[in-house]
Amino acid sequence: AESVCSVKNRDDLVEINDSRTELLIWERSLPMALRDWLDQIDDTALPYIRVFVAPEDLRPALEPLLDDCGMPKGKMRDLLINDMGDLVSAFAHITDEERVDVRLERIDHNACWKFHRDTVEIRLVTTYRGSTTEWVLPEDAERAVAEQKSFDGSFESLSDHDVAIFKGKTAGPNSGIVHRSPPIDGTGETRLLLCLNKQTVVSPAPWVRDETISA
Repeated sequence: AESVCSVKNRDDLVEINDSRTELLIWERSLPMALRDWLDQIDDTALPYIRVFVAPEDLRPALEPLLDDCGMPKGKMRDLLINDMGDLVSAFAHITDEERVDVRLERIDHNACWKFHRDTVEIRLVTTYRGSTTEWVLPEDAERAVAEQKSFDGSFESLSDHDVAIFKGKTAGPNSGIVHRSPPIDGTGETRLLLCLNKQTVVSPAPWVRDETISA
């Protein structure tokens, strides 16, 4: 098996649990209407939110946060939340965890522009708007990390809306695909990135559904 694999269905994401696989890419497309809607939303209404949540609680946890940042309600926002819900459920299944650390991030600067390996066991990313994550084939990885901005070797980019699961450094010896966020400083671009992780010391407190019903 190759260390980098691609799959055609969400259910196949579980193949990341093969010890030989370092990066799994689900090649998919989302409705053009969703892309167009996200592209026309004002940058300031794009969210920067983080919740540690059970898959079935994702929608009630997200709705008020999306309201607060001004993301318009409606069919397209529902589509976005539903897609996130599917990915959170898949990630919880893959990792055998009850809750997932969910980050939906507005990025308008050079976040994580250095070639690096994640200091995690496993991480899922997908880009809903803007440039996508770039990664380096294993044979070029050490040179990319050493040379950084001067690296002139080839690197790959995820296609729009592809879902990638990266293994990180803590998954085992020699683990982790070298990758980076695309440098966008000075371009005026604003990205919207979904990042899913297992619980860590920096995860927020678990989101708990408010069961109180006012009399």
